Amino acid sequence: MTSIKPRVLAGAFLYASILSPASAQTPAQAPAGSAVIPEIVVTATRNETPINQVGSAITVVRREEVARANPASLVDVLRTVPGLDISETGGPGAVTSVRLRGANSGQTLVLIDGQRVNDPSGPSGEFNFGSLAPGLIERIEVLRGPQSALYGSDAIGGVINIITKKGNGPTQVTLEAQGGSYGTASGGGTISGSKDGFSYAFSAFGTRSDGFSRYGFRIPRLAAQFPRLESDGYDRVGGSARVGYDTGWGLSFDSSLHFTTTRSNYDAAFGSFPDTPSTGRQTLINGFVRANYETMDKRFAQSVTFFVADTTRRDSSITYARSPFTLPNTNRSDTGAVGRRIGVEYQATARLDAFGTVVLGGRTENESLITDSQTILPVPGPFRVTARSSQATNAVFGLWTLPIGDRLTISAGGRIDQIVNGPQFATWRTTAAYQIPETGTTLRASAGTGGKAPTLFQRFDPTFGNPNLQSETSIGWDAGIDQRFFGDKGLLSLTYFNNRFKNLIDFVSVGILGSYFNVSRARTEGVELASSLEIIAKVLTFRATYTHLDARDASTNLILARRPRDTGRNASLLILILSGLAVSALAGAGTALALNLAPN
Repeated sequence: MTSIKPRVLAGAFLYASILSPASAQTPAQAPAGSAVIPEIVVTATRNETPINQVGSAITVVRREEVARANPASLVDVLRTVPGLDISETGGPGAVTSVRLRGANSGQTLVLIDGQRVNDPSGPSGEFNFGSLAPGLIERIEVLRGPQSALYGSDAIGGVINIITKKGNGPTQVTLEAQGGSYGTASGGGTISGSKDGFSYAFSAFGTRSDGFSRYGFRIPRLAAQFPRLESDGYDRVGGSARVGYDTGWGLSFDSSLHFTTTRSNYDAAFGSFPDTPSTGRQTLINGFVRANYETMDKRFAQSVTFFVADTTRRDSSITYARSPFTLPNTNRSDTGAVGRRIGVEYQATARLDAFGTVVLGGRTENESLITDSQTILPVPGPFRVTARSSQATNAVFGLWTLPIGDRLTISAGGRIDQIVNGPQFATWRTTAAYQIPETGTTLRASAGTGGKAPTLFQRFDPTFGNPNLQSETSIGWDAGIDQRFFGDKGLLSLTYFNNRFKNLIDFVSVGILGSYFNVSRARTEGVELASSLEIIAKVLTFRATYTHLDARDASTNLILARRPRDTGRNASLLILILSGLAVSALAGAGTALALNLAPN
């Protein structure tokens, strides 16, 4: 594989020196003249950990950044994450998938409040980011690199943990309203707070848009050929509820319920007239109930979590057909899929002071899918269940995080995942973070393996499935530096990564049809750079990211499709005009104006 060229690294360092910097590993900004308080993250160690003690590359997207994003989706705010690439099948509201460090979209694990929500009924098991309502989100933690030792299947490219709003302190009400072109409007609100051991947060948001034709939009040749293209709009409503109770004597409870439903129009893009009024609907319902018990002055904690996630998809696909001897015909077929994940997880955490923190746990879950189809036009056909399958997975995991002196923190962990009557894979991970407070520098490195179990569709689909598939595997490492500047007003993060993928599942044509087989290998390497600078305190902030990626098929040495080699257009300038009123200009994505009404 072609290695990262010296000019790319040199360009990255030049970029850093010009931009004077912030980081993918970004701590919260502290008030002027005060000591920097490291931001706390939970995804990197399954336990609350200061970000400067984390050896893995991690990006935190905060609530205010989400609030300034496009109300239709998280696309704009996620574009600011280094190493992350987004694919959209059309405009806002359409299916949107994410890849981390060149891995497939199904190799990125997505969590909501720490619980996995990847679609069990999808062919690759990926999560559709187009179905998520941004207004329900408190923060996002993006953990890059193989993380299966912590989270099991799908965490080959990394983990995206979406954390919903949680109540704390006096009752607070937040209202939001946004509007834009193509008849786009969005609004919603949150009420949250805590009292006498109870905490609560209830949110509701809605978005709608007339949209534009996803076939031929801004393509003059197609617009001239089809002058009356119909608009493909969308609408989305969502809500979340987060309720907790602390008894005050070590026992506490936490619960979460999240709901989002999206309807979007799309074009069939084939046939004699590709611009068609096809419609897709997706509904996501997920939640958990957790009991926590802490003893020995919070040095030992245990938790038991019951979780469930349902993804329902329904598509009404319309095409137009014309033969030389007949009038135009309208063909319509409806298809549906329901994917469910339900299970329980136990985790024990021991905080041992100088001996670090030990996390041990186990998990059992069941995934199931049901798919159906029906012909509606030109001749109604019977409703048919086309597939019905399920599989259970059991796992055990452990992680030891150990401080060595005041500067160095290391960790080591492993996990075993076993699909009942299916494949098994074991994974490991180790990290190191070294702080140099005198210069504001953190050096970090991580290495580990990843695994992805074959999906229910790949194993059991009646036409294309192969029950003998083995799990996909990977091994990867990264090394980086986080450097603070100008009294912690600026921060630069530079990371090099390298990954190898084996046993990848691919569709292979066999005769008239085909099936899935473990036939592919791939390798990726690259450089991630993120920077930010507070130019004028609390008024003007600059942020930028850049990623260089070399992703190739290990057998042919050809560059993998849909993996851009260089992405560096993600620069933004945030101007805070008044308290709660901000203008954010994102290079390549226009300017956004956001007004959030909330008590300070």
